[in-house]
Amino acid sequence: MIIVGILLSQMPVHAAPDPELIAIRTPSGITIQAEIADTPRKRSYGLMYRESLKKDHGMLFFFSEPQAWTFWMKNTKIALDLIWLDEKKRVTHIERNVPICTKSDDSCPQYRPNSADAVYVLEITGGTVDGYKIEKGTKLQFGQP
Repeated sequence: MIIVGILLSQMPVHAAPDPELIAIRTPSGITIQAEIADTPRKRSYGLMYRESLKKDHGMLFFFSEPQAWTFWMKNTKIALDLIWLDEKKRVTHIERNVPICTKSDDSCPQYRPNSADAVYVLEITGGTVDGYKIEKGTKLQFGQP
């Protein structure tokens, strides 16, 4: 099992300047501007330490091979909706309104899909996935970085 997350001592506390964005079209017609997490460092840092996230923004994790990628919320200060997608960009699993985790050790809950493997995971503001009409089987539209 691979967990996307890191130890505090391995990363700086500041966010990367001017992240690269990708436009993701949702079934509701809203476009999400997502930061790209396509390297081990970017995937490990994710949205940690952010105080807020605009409703139409998020982070899209790219992986080189399909797996049941596991995420956790350690050091993440905002609730998120987590959306796993297969190689055809179809939603295979959703975790809604995942709460922050304030534990200082590594015992934060882990979240992973209960079925198909994914090559993308999209994180958006908690509680917004239903308003975008995203559900299991939905296809999202976006290009490659």
